[in-house]
Amino acid sequence: MKDQKAIHIKNMVCNRCIMVVEQIFQEAKLPVASVNLGEVRLVNDNVSTSQLSALDTLLLKHGFERIDDRKSQLLEQIKSAVIDAIHHHDNFKVNINWSHYLADKLHYDYNYLSSLFSSVSGITLEQYIIRQKVEKVKEFLFYDELSVKEIAYKLGYSSVAHLSSQFKKITGLTPTEFKESRQTDIRTPLDNII
Repeated sequence: MKDQKAIHIKNMVCNRCIMVVEQIFQEAKLPVASVNLGEVRLVNDNVSTSQLSALDTLLLKHGFERIDDRKSQLLEQIKSAVIDAIHHHDNFKVNINWSHYLADKLHYDYNYLSSLFSSVSGITLEQYIIRQKVEKVKEFLFYDELSVKEIAYKLGYSSVAHLSSQFKKITGLTPTEFKESRQTDIRTPLDNII
């Protein structure tokens, strides 16, 4: 079996993104073996420069971008792993140890991942994780299906006070104030969180 060429894609944050990227690759006539958040594996590793150029144009048209350099690819893999763990699993691991989770998932030392993330993005990896969790809290509050206590437990906060403190620090509002405002423009697209 041939090695499959991996193409790394920036701004893939949800299942809908996966579907759109699959369609883009079909349109570009590049058969895929698999599509995951941030990565597409091609059936054939022979891709011409003109095919890559056409692919880049199609990706940009839909808000995505192909990533060439290794550090940028790793940064996107870190973001995808965090987004996937927080936003795409109904059973969030309440006591997730992020350093072990990311090191195991990405096969790099956590200190290296954390240092790379901070140097490229301008915020710490811990701040990024907190911002993603706050965005998930916003989603839960917006749909009003869980109490703040249930949300705190579901996302691994030690208490409602801890959740409220982080939420207010990031948004300027308490969870209750946010819930009462019900403004859709207060939510942030996942790929814009930094």
